[in-house]
Amino acid sequence: MLALKKSILTKLLTASIVSASLLTTCLSSAHEGGHKELDQAIEGKHRSEQNKARDNYRHPKETLNFFGFEPTMTVVEITPGGGWYTEILAPALKDHGKLYGAHYPNTGEDNYYSNSRKKLEEKLASDNIYSEVELTDFVPRKESVLAPKGTADLVLTFRNLHNWQEDGTLQVFKDAYTALKKGGVLGVVEHRMPKDQILAENMRSGYFPEALTIELALEAGFTLAESSEINANPKDLAKHPKGVWTLPPSLALGDKDKAKYLAIGESDRMTLKFIK
Repeated sequence: MLALKKSILTKLLTASIVSASLLTTCLSSAHEGGHKELDQAIEGKHRSEQNKARDNYRHPKETLNFFGFEPTMTVVEITPGGGWYTEILAPALKDHGKLYGAHYPNTGEDNYYSNSRKKLEEKLASDNIYSEVELTDFVPRKESVLAPKGTADLVLTFRNLHNWQEDGTLQVFKDAYTALKKGGVLGVVEHRMPKDQILAENMRSGYFPEALTIELALEAGFTLAESSEINANPKDLAKHPKGVWTLPPSLALGDKDKAKYLAIGESDRMTLKFIK
């Protein structure tokens, strides 16, 4: 892991002061927040029981409230993947706010990126609940227009940083900064690499260092407002034969030691709130 530079440390100190002043507001949002639109989306019949079963690990209501979610916001979700969070965000924002899904473009090639885009488009076309979602093109490690400049209230990324690594994550944070309004929020949830592990030696583990995440966000211009342990899992020591995918829901080892990994549960995750 890279050592934090003196200027970065100064920013971190400033961020901690800002965090203290915002603590009461943020905690109120995390614990008292809640909108009927969000509750209805989470409990909606359009969500499969399989996806709802993961709420116990992903804590969507608590996480979105921590980030300050409002149903009238303009929100960007970076690489929605199969649309797990899109199933919640789209109906919660429908008729009130705006949701952009910044996803890999379909280049016509038979590869992961194009196929992922096509599957997401099929999902969005399958139910009117997604009719107001607008997809934009996100290209890893290249400058991308996630949403019109300065229009977003909230940019979200869930469990993606390990795919982008250091250079790609910095570019994503810069793109998020461009898309956000002044005072807008970047919300990050990611598999957390233990402090005693070195990123260069564990780049394929699926985990990413929290300190490096903060450093890169600060370099992109953000201020750290607050961190949360909403998605923490102390049972996960992040030392698994096939990285984070050893744990549920992937269970990459199949039936081997399955009970052991089910007992651990899903990964330990950082939850960070940054402000433009």
